[in-house]
Amino acid sequence: MDKIIITEEQQKAARYAKAMGHPIRMYVLDLLSKQSCCYSGDLTEYLPIVKSTLSQHLKELRDAGLIQGEIEAPRIKYCLNKENWKEAQDLFLKFLKLEIEEPIQKCQ
Repeated sequence: MDKIIITEEQQKAARYAKAMGHPIRMYVLDLLSKQSCCYSGDLTEYLPIVKSTLSQHLKELRDAGLIQGEIEAPRIKYCLNKENWKEAQDLFLKFLKLEIEEPIQKCQ
């Protein structure tokens, strides 16, 4: 059997997908896509979760590079990282447009 080679694009798409893999994170991304920024304290007013849980979700999105935060003591202002957001869009579109090929042999 041939070795499977994971491309850099596949790794990046998987990282973005993992970060987007929770409904709260999808909500945050949706909200940020519709406005220039949002403060973390304001997000807790919209979401039925405690601040510590929200912080974990924001950290996951930030670590993946989908959002960025700017400290304006005592709050943090979040916005989409537009460059990475565009890259994620392009990677997902490319992946979703893959043609389904007939397998050489069927899975058992």
